[in-house]
Amino acid sequence: MHNLKELRKNLDNLKKKFEDRNVNFDLNDFKKKDNLNRDLIIKKEKLEQEKKSLSKSKDKTNFEKSKKISEEISDLVKKQNISQNELDRIIFSLPNLAHHDVPIGKDENSNKLIKKNGNIKKFEFKIKSHVELGAKNKNIDFDTSIKLSGSRFVVLKDKFALLERALINFMLDTHINDFKYTEISPPLIVNEDVMFGTGQLPKFEEDQFEIKFDNSDQRKFLIPTAEVVLTNLVRKSIIEKSSLPKRFVASTPCFRKEAGSYGKDTKGMIRQHQFYKVELVSIVEPSKCLEELERMLGCAESILEKLEIPYQVVLLSSGDMGFSAEKTYDIEAWVPSENKFREISSCSSCGSFQARRMGAKYKSSDGNDFVGTLNGSGLAVGRLMIALLENNQNEDGSINIPNVLKKYMNNLEKI
Repeated sequence: MHNLKELRKNLDNLKKKFEDRNVNFDLNDFKKKDNLNRDLIIKKEKLEQEKKSLSKSKDKTNFEKSKKISEEISDLVKKQNISQNELDRIIFSLPNLAHHDVPIGKDENSNKLIKKNGNIKKFEFKIKSHVELGAKNKNIDFDTSIKLSGSRFVVLKDKFALLERALINFMLDTHINDFKYTEISPPLIVNEDVMFGTGQLPKFEEDQFEIKFDNSDQRKFLIPTAEVVLTNLVRKSIIEKSSLPKRFVASTPCFRKEAGSYGKDTKGMIRQHQFYKVELVSIVEPSKCLEELERMLGCAESILEKLEIPYQVVLLSSGDMGFSAEKTYDIEAWVPSENKFREISSCSSCGSFQARRMGAKYKSSDGNDFVGTLNGSGLAVGRLMIALLENNQNEDGSINIPNVLKKYMNNLEKI
């Protein structure tokens, strides 16, 4: 979230920066609503001072004057609340600003390739997609999931269900033991304030699954990612500087409507309404955000390196980044059946953008400052399964188990 005073100071400069994020910031509309809101606040404060002066007087004739002023104040409060809500609606919809080393562009066509890792295997036979590999014994079962839940869900069976669990446990162990993340088992349902804190609301409400509760005075949502709960662990708190950085990891189901993606990736497990993901979150001093981003990227990359899956790292352009991000790297794994790399992780620095929305601060030498927040997939489980199945397939449709996974797979050599 942006500071209102800073917006007022740098309107023309910020308009260009918001345009870099594909947002048309209407300066005139903002100024009009801001000026109206300030005028209402000034009028209300003047009347409150006048009422306070009258209350000190013992003149009984002032009673009617005071009563009339109270009515005027009440009317101004209503108008100012409406005005403030309209101004907040604009501010809350403005994305984070891109860091100066982020490529400027409207979409993925301006992304910058940073590196490639691993060798793409040449198969001596016609390769099968993960859907075809899972069709044997219906180990990847879309027909049953449609009966149960509709499209964009999946039922995994037998060794494929074991493989999903093995990948989760392998990733958690790696991030906890090798990189010293603290494991968290969080709630999967959160309130409206928590969704606002990380930027899912109000702008992306149409993509969220809302839960209806009887007699509830607060809206509740299924989490779209564990980032929401892990980042909000520090909401409305002041953290000791000595306790930073804080690093959290969690494996959770994620729930997304995928609004706006109709017709895209309708086959297979690429784009689901429900999927597992191992999520990494860091809470740091703002000056350490970019350093921590490189570290987080390395943690996520290590999973693909250990599994020997080819991948590439891409720096996203200003127009392709998520709403709360100031800088984002995507990791894309090689998917043989599509003959291309597919996103399997996004690692983002959000600076203090989310911290302002959450009210999350730390004690610094200059007083209390907002913390910096980062998040990254470490990794998305369904897409990792796709890459692993396809890159490790044999001509007979069996799947070789990578060495690092065997102890999580009851020492199976292949599926």
